[in-house]
Amino acid sequence: MSQTPDLQGLSQNEVIQRRAAGLGNDVKFQSSRSYRQILRENVFTFINAVFFGISLVFILLGRFGDAILVVVVVFGAMLVSVYQEIWAKQKLDRIALLNRPKAVVIRSGREAEIDPNEIVVGDIIPVHAGDQILVDGVVIGLGRIEVDESLLTGESDLIPKVAGDQIFSGSICVSGSVYSQTEKVGNQTTAHNLVTGARAYRQALTPLQREINQVIRVFLLTACFLWILTIIGFISNEHSLKDLVQRIAVIAGLVPAGLLIAITLAYGLGAVRMLGQNVLIQQANAVESLSNVDVLCLDKTGTLTTNQISLQTLVPIGVSQEELIALLANYAANTSSPNKTTEAIAAAYPGKTLPVVAEVPFSSVRKWSALAFKSGVYFLGAPEAFSAVVSLTPEIQEFIQTGVEQGLRVLLFASSPDVEALIAEEMPHLPLNLIPLGVINFSDVLRPEARETLMGFASAGVELKVISGDNPQTVAALAKQVGFHPDAKLVSGQQLAQMDQVQFTQAALTNTIFGRITPEQKARLVEALRNSGRYVAMTGDGVNDVLSLKQANLAIAMESGSKATRAVADIVLLKDSFSALPQALIEGQRIRNGAIDAMKLFLVRGICITLLIFSASVVTNSFPLDNKQSALIALVGVGFPTTVIPIWAKPGAIPRRGVVRSMLHFVIPASLTLTLVALLVYLLFLIYAVLDLPPGANLSQLNRAIPRTALTTILVMGQLLLIPFLKPPTRAWVAGEPLSRDWRYTITAFVLIVVYFIIVSIPANQRFFELASLSPASYLFIAFVALDWCLIVRLLWRTRFFDNFLGIDLT
Repeated sequence: MSQTPDLQGLSQNEVIQRRAAGLGNDVKFQSSRSYRQILRENVFTFINAVFFGISLVFILLGRFGDAILVVVVVFGAMLVSVYQEIWAKQKLDRIALLNRPKAVVIRSGREAEIDPNEIVVGDIIPVHAGDQILVDGVVIGLGRIEVDESLLTGESDLIPKVAGDQIFSGSICVSGSVYSQTEKVGNQTTAHNLVTGARAYRQALTPLQREINQVIRVFLLTACFLWILTIIGFISNEHSLKDLVQRIAVIAGLVPAGLLIAITLAYGLGAVRMLGQNVLIQQANAVESLSNVDVLCLDKTGTLTTNQISLQTLVPIGVSQEELIALLANYAANTSSPNKTTEAIAAAYPGKTLPVVAEVPFSSVRKWSALAFKSGVYFLGAPEAFSAVVSLTPEIQEFIQTGVEQGLRVLLFASSPDVEALIAEEMPHLPLNLIPLGVINFSDVLRPEARETLMGFASAGVELKVISGDNPQTVAALAKQVGFHPDAKLVSGQQLAQMDQVQFTQAALTNTIFGRITPEQKARLVEALRNSGRYVAMTGDGVNDVLSLKQANLAIAMESGSKATRAVADIVLLKDSFSALPQALIEGQRIRNGAIDAMKLFLVRGICITLLIFSASVVTNSFPLDNKQSALIALVGVGFPTTVIPIWAKPGAIPRRGVVRSMLHFVIPASLTLTLVALLVYLLFLIYAVLDLPPGANLSQLNRAIPRTALTTILVMGQLLLIPFLKPPTRAWVAGEPLSRDWRYTITAFVLIVVYFIIVSIPANQRFFELASLSPASYLFIAFVALDWCLIVRLLWRTRFFDNFLGIDLT
């Protein structure tokens, strides 16, 4: 691209005047959720509205203790969640600000780097390969580019643009260089609507989020059903207003609102840890995506290599060494779209500036570029791209093959005297009978941490695939150097082009190395893997990776990559910290495993309380718990443990089956047996309370605090004794889950049991929670029952009684 003398751009005064006239690009794009959105999503929820209404009713009835408990337990947790998310937002905003892309404009005849918000109508902007176009404009001056408008149209075809053509914000320059003059800015641009729509689209729920929502909805439906029954009972005068409010509050507690809080805290912790690893999370659900990844597609250049190449050898064909060097030097010196290859040539052999007649920039689709001088046209590209129009001797072919097998980047330099053919064609193509001039070998610089990084992927249970535009044998040679198996299967883009969809999908699944792949094929490979049930992460740094990044479940870009790749990525690796990615994947697995463990405890509690409400009403025509007792069970039995379980969780591969299905093995035996044992304890102490009535007293004088205290105690102990089964410290506890050898969980459980007994032993606490003072013998009896229950549920887990009955396949 050559700059014309009249390309001066706007002066500073003109910029100020246009800004004052409202012609500036004053649009703020959020780097994360807004404060208003965080508050709305955490405060104005249906569950919070229910609890708020219940607390108001408690206040009206004069039960201030119940009202305070509701506020402390529910709204206190809500405030913690809001604080954590705001803190994480501020961290993300600061990092995003440091990494915000800049815009380059021509002002007063000079290039100036500015913030995109400072662009005004009339600004002249240079557009180069890899740039995402920020504002709508028109191409001016000399030059030609090809743009990808798939973000706008959904079509991946490259569109040529020359002087007078419109270019639209949101499109991506794939090749070439031009100048554009800005016509639309701010909310008038195509990008404004595009970014708004893209942001909404990226809010898609992750697998764990979807399954958690399903669980919550099931409990919510159950709660609604019980609320209806309770209201019918009140209307039929079977219950007092006080009983109605109490029962509504207990039933509302069935909905595991705390589960969302536990998940939020767990993901927030993971996000903060990843920031310390130079991993910038651009989408909130990227943590969850990381934990689900089982296939990672790597682009060789910029990922396995440092995106730095050096010229190794030149082999002239039909010309002298000096003549070949001079031609290559002039070619590299005059290209308007330099890339790593031409930069390596220019670094080795400086050339002269010559008048350029026409140019075809390099494209990853064509695999070649061309430059026309008055003396002729010169072509530089992959040897395979010239195979139909260039004849090479067997010796040259063998030299090319040797370089490929050594992992070198091999290019062919050729010429043609037909300048007019290149200029006349709207879509450039190779002329017939090209004259080969030489073969050039380049070496890629491998990342020093690549081998260790790949071992980290393997230990995380992630399958690796390398997808590159280079020769498949070159890619395979480099892959072997960084630790890939020597027998890794490879396939070329030419072979894929001959396959139908079934064969293409099979090739995507069975092969490890893919070479000479076009951007469209790369996107198809990612799509085929996703359609086969794999959860795919894609890394990339070049504009040719944009299509595949958009197809992936998780898009990962390098900080040094093109602005286009960073724009569509869910995660950006700061400082190109490829070595941090395995740790980020492991961290995602750790957080997800902790969330699943917390979900199991919430499920057991919710199912137990639900079944107890039904069974107690059938057997005794009574309600088993008051709101304060239900809150105490939730707080000590589930709330406190789930604050530490995600923190201590360990990484590990995620089972392919659904989360809910994988938890049935643990949840169903624990829930059913704990419900039955708790009901028997409740009935036993209820009978004891009836027998303790003075002669002539009626059941209305029954002290229900005694059976409710016993029920609360057995439920708290049962919930806490599940923790050693959830994370077995020794083989004696192994039954429902594999051996953990981590004593922290068990110690926490027994500490919380002691804390519970301290709470209920204090008279003031007994009065607040409306509990009775049981005798030491009663507490010992309940503890003995709880330990017996542990033996029973361990036997059921080990014999897989419920698994076999329900037909749950755990293999």
